[in-house]
Amino acid sequence: MSNDNQAPVWFITGCSTGFGRELARLVLERGWKAVVTARDASKVQDLTEGHEGNARAIALDVTDPAQIKKAVSEAEQAFGGIDVLVNNAGYGYMAAVEEGEEDEIRAMFETNFFGLAATIRAVLPGMRKRKRGTIVNISSVGGLVGFPGSGYYAATKFAVEGLSDSLSKELAPLGLKVLVVEPGPFRTDWAGRSLKQSKTFIDDYEQTSGSRRKQTAGYSGQQPGDPVRAAEAMIKAVEAENPPLHLVLGKPGLENVRKKLDALINDIDTWEETTLGADFPDAQ
Repeated sequence: MSNDNQAPVWFITGCSTGFGRELARLVLERGWKAVVTARDASKVQDLTEGHEGNARAIALDVTDPAQIKKAVSEAEQAFGGIDVLVNNAGYGYMAAVEEGEEDEIRAMFETNFFGLAATIRAVLPGMRKRKRGTIVNISSVGGLVGFPGSGYYAATKFAVEGLSDSLSKELAPLGLKVLVVEPGPFRTDWAGRSLKQSKTFIDDYEQTSGSRRKQTAGYSGQQPGDPVRAAEAMIKAVEAENPPLHLVLGKPGLENVRKKLDALINDIDTWEETTLGADFPDAQ
């Protein structure tokens, strides 16, 4: 993963809070190199203090293709290349599907999915040239399980999951790796300042999405997941000789993913005869 026995170079988006901030801090504490980005670079300047030789704080709004290109170019010029790209920038949006607001839905897709994909496209040429690199996409348990009240957020993360699955198969023959991280509830800012909500409330959804909106707002700062331990887990997976494609983080997340997989297998097994009956008889 590293630059010929030199310190590996990590390029991390969304470092002002949460996973991105803790990951950048741990990377630099290990003596590695980090390009620490946020929409407002002044909010991550403190992370680079004392690590001037190994760190760069760069302004990056992942919805701006010109800024992505510029930030990646600066990183490659400063450190010779990027070994690990961490696509962490993103945020949540709570609304029942019917309550969703078009402009808010599209804005979230621009950050959570299109910005992530654009950053991958910008970094891949350098990784392919050097024949090494890992792309870490921060998804969510919500990228594997749809919960009431966060369908549009789940849609962005399900999109990240599908993209990552295909990407891993495209990059494996080139010696490049993909890691998709699926955290459950963690004490980041996701359920706090970073969470957006629809201004529309429909009474018929009070028992489903309405209940979950209140629950999510109520447990901000009380989640069982520790962002520091999560960042350490990500580093462990990236450094592993055979890293997983999927890394679920936290007990509640693990339980929800297993429930989803059990339900999926149950549907598939129960309807197997109908499934196979959809083929031409001579194709059996």
